[in-house]
Order: sequence, then C-alpha cells, then structure tokens
Amino acid sequence: MKTAVVILNWNGKKFLERFLPPLIASVKGDSAVFVADNASTDGSVELLKEKFPHVRTMLFSKNRGFTGGYNRALFQIDSEYYLLLNSDIEVAPGWLEPLEDWMDNHPECGICAPKLHSLKDRDMFEYAGAAGGYIDRYGYPFCRGRVLNKVERDNGQYDTPAEVFWASGACLMIRAELYRSLGGLDNRFFAHMEEIDLCWRAQLAGYKVNIVPASTVWHVGGGSLPQGSPKKLYLNYRNNLLMLKNNLAQTETAALRMKGIERKKSLSAGKRRARRIIVTRMLMDGCSAIIYLLTFRFTYFKAVFDAHRDFRRLGRNGGKATPPINGKPHAVTGIYDGWIIPSALLFGTKAASKAEFRIMQNKSRLNESRKK
Repeated sequence: MKTAVVILNWNGKKFLERFLPPLIASVKGDSAVFVADNASTDGSVELLKEKFPHVRTMLFSKNRGFTGGYNRALFQIDSEYYLLLNSDIEVAPGWLEPLEDWMDNHPECGICAPKLHSLKDRDMFEYAGAAGGYIDRYGYPFCRGRVLNKVERDNGQYDTPAEVFWASGACLMIRAELYRSLGGLDNRFFAHMEEIDLCWRAQLAGYKVNIVPASTVWHVGGGSLPQGSPKKLYLNYRNNLLMLKNNLAQTETAALRMKGIERKKSLSAGKRRARRIIVTRMLMDGCSAIIYLLTFRFTYFKAVFDAHRDFRRLGRNGGKATPPINGKPHAVTGIYDGWIIPSALLFGTKAASKAEFRIMQNKSRLNESRKK
C-alpha cells in the first residue's frame, strides 16, 4: 500500500457523517482509508457498519488517547506512508497527491503536512498548525500563521515549501519505516503536543519536517478538548515538559558537537544546558500558576500543579529519546533562540516572521561554520 490514511475517532460521529464521504472519494490508487475507533459511545461504530461497510475499521475496547490509539492502529498496517488525519478535517480532490509526491522526491524528508485552514473562515489559518510550527528556547510552540491566539489570513505568504520544526497531528504524513524506528508516538502523552515530540525525534534521527503548501485541508478544531479546558491546559503543561526531557539534552549536545566540541564534553554540557532550560521553564509555569491563583482561576492553578507533579512521576519512566545514529550528531532546525511570548505581545502575528528570520539566520551561520 502506498499511503494508509488513518482517522482515529472518538465520539466523532457527526464529523464522520460529514467528512468521510469526500475523503473516501479523494483517496485513489493503491492508497486506502482506515478508521480506528477509540471505544466511541455516540453511535460511530454503528454508523461505520451501516453507511461505510467498505471502510477498513479497527475497534478498540477502550479510549487509548491520540498516542495509544494511533500506535495500536499504525503498527498493524503495512504501507509506505502513514497519514494521520483528524475526523474533523475536510479535504478537497487532489489534496493527497502533493504530499505523496513530495515524499517520493525528497528522501531526506521524514514528515510532511499541508497548510491547515479553518473550516469556519476558509481563508484563515487554523490554530492547531497553520503553515507549520516552530518552538522557542523554552519549548513554547508557535506557527507560521499563528502566534498565541492571533491567527493570520492566508494571502499566499507561506506558499513556498518550507522546512519547519513541527507539523500538526491534525493532518500529518510520515514514512512508515521512520514511525516504526522511532517507536511511534510517546504513549505517556495521551494527547496534545505528541506530534511536536514526534517531529523533534524525527529531526534528531536525521530527517526533515516540511510543509507542502500545494495541499490545503480545512479543520474544525477543538473537537476533543476546547480551548480553555483545564484538562487541555494540564496536558499541554505536562507534555511540554515531557517533550523537553525527551529531546533537549540530545539537541543541545548535537549543537555543541557541530561547533567542534569533543563528544564527552559536549554530552555533559548538553545535559547541563537542558536541565537549566527545563528548570527555567518550570519556573515560568509556576509564575503562570500564581497568576491563575491571584485571578481566582483555581481549576487552571490546579491543572499546572497536577501537570508538574505528574511530569516528575512520568519523567522517571524514560521516554522516546532518539538514539544517536552511528554516533553522528544531527542538527535540529526550527528552534527560536528567544522567548516568543513577549515578542508576540509586542508584535502580534509579525512575531512569527521575525522569529522565523532569526531561525534562518542561525541556520545559515551553522551551515557556514560546518563548511569551515
């Protein structure tokens, strides 16, 4: 099979009714659509049996989350590419081919994704991924086309294929061989930020993450947990720290190795740098928790407290850290060396382009130093 397009569904009956027919019509040739159901209770399974009996389905006995559900589903499928697709995504004819063509012609790319637009306002980028994402020095994610809650209109400003740090799990293509070699998604995350962790680990394994603007899909968004949900806040705070612990030490070590520092010294220095950044991020989270407390948002305060408690517990259980390949350090693209939040408050959506310019400058300097 060329591409397995896999929807992980949980109580998304209304989305399946609306978006599955055009998706099925758009997937042709030796590619196929799968629906993996995370123990839905809204009639989704009955709908699939009645109206879509030809769609390949996998039924799970309990809700394993985004991470566990996709891992369980994808490890059962034999294909060249996996396409992870939310149930609340609308596609148009010809959306899949540009992604497949990009992967076919760019073997250095491990993950790619289309532009993500809002279904509500079809020319606006959508919060979850827009035109591809970056993170800042402390692990705060932002997008080309979205910073904090400020979202841009798509005027063609991101219509050139680009290398980014992460792509949204709402619609993400990955080489099946890479997914398997990385061990899939980190099950500890359950949901939220797991795709950023996956993209980070793919880069550490030597692959690129690209946005392919020739393809666009439209996303409802907020289908599982809406913005402002304490549960979503908890998952984001906890998983951000897990992601940093998974990848930051190796990233810092690789950066030092690129500068010619001896392996043993770079390894110890990289670990120290990572610890300092994670402690700083935890202090930043603590400041947020105090603000929530002082503004009487007690459920938000508790979400941050619980997130840090569970990070300390889960962090002791290892994770999905990518092992070095042949001892060769792999540079990571897309980390902004500043703090995006004050920049976003000052410059609004322009903060993303300013950060992207800095990222490209730093990448150019790294390439020049490597030539020397």
